Amino acid sequence: MKEYLENVFKKASENLDYLNEINLQFSVPQQKGFGDFSTNAALMLSKKLKKNPREIAREIIDNLPVEKEIIEKIEIAGPGFINFFFTPDFVASIVPEVLNEKELFGKSNAFAGKRAIVEFVSANPTGPLTVGHGRNAVIGDTVARLLEWVGYDVTREYYFNNAGRQMRVLGESLKFRYLQELGEEVEFPEDYYQGGYITEIAKKLVEKHGDGIKNEPAEGIFKQVAEAEIFEDIKKTLARIGIEFDEFFNEHSLYESGKIDEVIQKFKEMNLTYEKDGALWLRLTELGNEADKVIIKSTGEPTYRLPDIAYHTTKFERGYDLIVDLFGSDHAATYPDVLAAVKALGWDVSKVKVLIHQFVTIVQGKEVVKMSTRKANYVTLDALIDEVGADVVRYFFNMRSMTSHLNFDIDLAKKQSDENPVFYLQYAHARISSILRMVAGEGIEAKVDNIKLLTTEAEQNLLKKMWQFKDEIFNAAVNFEPHKVAAYLEELAAAFHKFYTDCRIIGSPKKLAEARMSLALASKHLIKSGLTLLGISAPEKM
Repeated sequence: MKEYLENVFKKASENLDYLNEINLQFSVPQQKGFGDFSTNAALMLSKKLKKNPREIAREIIDNLPVEKEIIEKIEIAGPGFINFFFTPDFVASIVPEVLNEKELFGKSNAFAGKRAIVEFVSANPTGPLTVGHGRNAVIGDTVARLLEWVGYDVTREYYFNNAGRQMRVLGESLKFRYLQELGEEVEFPEDYYQGGYITEIAKKLVEKHGDGIKNEPAEGIFKQVAEAEIFEDIKKTLARIGIEFDEFFNEHSLYESGKIDEVIQKFKEMNLTYEKDGALWLRLTELGNEADKVIIKSTGEPTYRLPDIAYHTTKFERGYDLIVDLFGSDHAATYPDVLAAVKALGWDVSKVKVLIHQFVTIVQGKEVVKMSTRKANYVTLDALIDEVGADVVRYFFNMRSMTSHLNFDIDLAKKQSDENPVFYLQYAHARISSILRMVAGEGIEAKVDNIKLLTTEAEQNLLKKMWQFKDEIFNAAVNFEPHKVAAYLEELAAAFHKFYTDCRIIGSPKKLAEARMSLALASKHLIKSGLTLLGISAPEKM
């Protein structure tokens, strides 16, 4: 509808040159009495043309080559707003388009031929995924789905480190639990991994090896087994919410391939490093950042910035057009250092989009469930899925902007009522499926021959909400805002429920019933498409 108006104004600009001198804007008025779309073009031109905006508005209207079958009327309102009212027939014309394309309706080829990589989760294999990892996982996968929707060839990548102190502690934690399972008295350090999952792995080792490996070093078989078992559990957990990765990138490979040494050498050649207190520093102040940072400690161990820099160079070398990183808010202060360094190495960092999500608080009743990884009193993602189901987990993680802290209300998540937005959306889809089954026995089919009969306020409101689908999904994709899909779907479902309450299908004259059935079926396709983008099932029955 907006595109139609833009084309009409473009034709009018052949007679009215001044229309080319403004950034034409259309908006949907808050009050329905002001039409379907409104523009302030006349107000924007008033000062330049030194004319009354209402006079300019009249001149613009007189030069707009609109078609009566599409535009019912045009009004001038207030100081000079131009309001457009579309004909009910044109508004209803979206139904055959949706029914023809079904779940493909609204898909875009805008970025066809472009390759994107989305890095998300990226939790080291030291324990089960927590709800914090869960929000990252769901948002990352939904961003990937949206990018695919607009044409990108998307790679989902999980970056992890199986070296360093965390992994040494993991190996030692498992060895201590193994020795305890053998009946030995071992004092378990308080800052080691306390979770029951370590004990479970230890029991498996006893079953398989008896006491045959008690003299093995912790960094040998114990670390290897812990990593393998935990990673297997991580993959199973992600699969439960419909997430599979194309690539797992091990930080350790950056050292084995020489990439780390290569990056250090380049920085040295560019005179971007210096030694101080036995450590190697990167001159980030010369790159526009506030302070220089250590990239290799005095112990010879790199800080996390160095492998992150090297890792990002591999993303550019692999030829991606768009590089998306999804991090928790604890990374907000550090990623600019990585980007500055990558830019200094000659890469185009405008291709990188860093998304920061806020943390999750699990709330049950009035109680906040506290979390701490090593103390093992955290809430695992698996436990949350067990409690409320995969669909609810995905929806709740997507329904708020990632820049907002999320209170995950367990009690609300478990409600089977309209208060629960997941239930509300899925019920709309199931309700339409139920209607289809009922009308089949009445000899009513979804036909578009009589869509001109869809003229009531509830029908027109639903149709107009359907017109917004393409733009809403496209904008959610290019702006990396999955929550906008959830918000739109809730509005679409509300418009459908209102239509179904106000407009009878069974019992209406046959032609009207068929037109209404076609509207219901088109709504079903759009609801399903939106739910699929969010990674949520669209049930036929509830």
